[in-house]
Amino acid sequence: MKRKRHTPEEIIKKLREAATLLAGGQSVEAVCKKLEVSPPTYHRWRQEYGGAKEETVKRLKALEKENAQFKKLVANQALDLSILKEVAEGKW
Repeated sequence: MKRKRHTPEEIIKKLREAATLLAGGQSVEAVCKKLEVSPPTYHRWRQEYGGAKEETVKRLKALEKENAQFKKLVANQALDLSILKEVAEGKW
């Protein structure tokens, strides 16, 4: 299958489409083939985005990005502190 990165909005739309197809009596394999994703990907998406709404997913992704920025900032500050301590102790 062709590799593609799906946005959270696309994932939610595909999960909704999958739910309607599954309710219609199709198998998971047939649904995955129609959605052009592998069965493991479908199950991973369902576990991660199961009952989420688009706004919730957007907010979650924004918070994860912000959290990564804060972690990077804290790491840089810790490095600066350690350098300053070494200079103050005269190990430089």
